Amino acid sequence: MTLDYEGIRSELTFKAARSSGSGGQHVNKVSTKVVLYFNIAQSQFLTEEQQQLLMEALSTRITKKGILMLSCSETRSQAKNKELVTKRFFDILEEGLKEDKERKPTKIPRAVKQKRLAAKRKHAEKKAQRKPPKLN
Repeated sequence: MTLDYEGIRSELTFKAARSSGSGGQHVNKVSTKVVLYFNIAQSQFLTEEQQQLLMEALSTRITKKGILMLSCSETRSQAKNKELVTKRFFDILEEGLKEDKERKPTKIPRAVKQKRLAAKRKHAEKKAQRKPPKLN
């Protein structure tokens, strides 16, 4: 499935906020934290199938209204944080749309089974050797 990155990028909403944590005077006066909002249910650039896949795959990260929220406050630059959160968003989007390959069960080779049984037999014999001899 291909995504219209530019179209989806136009639907993103960004909000700047003050970063939490220590940082002195700088952190108290500059809004460098960036919060990204994306409404999956109302996206015009995702198909119904893609929306459904994302709702299931990202169910723990989506609000009840179907909005995906991501934030980034890693750097002291708002522009860099916006770039980072956008990249992370598209990575999450692609991961959510990735279809898992069907697993083909493999058969255990006969040689492996025989080797395991031989090791068990050898171990049992070693244990049996440790027992005191039986007296008649």
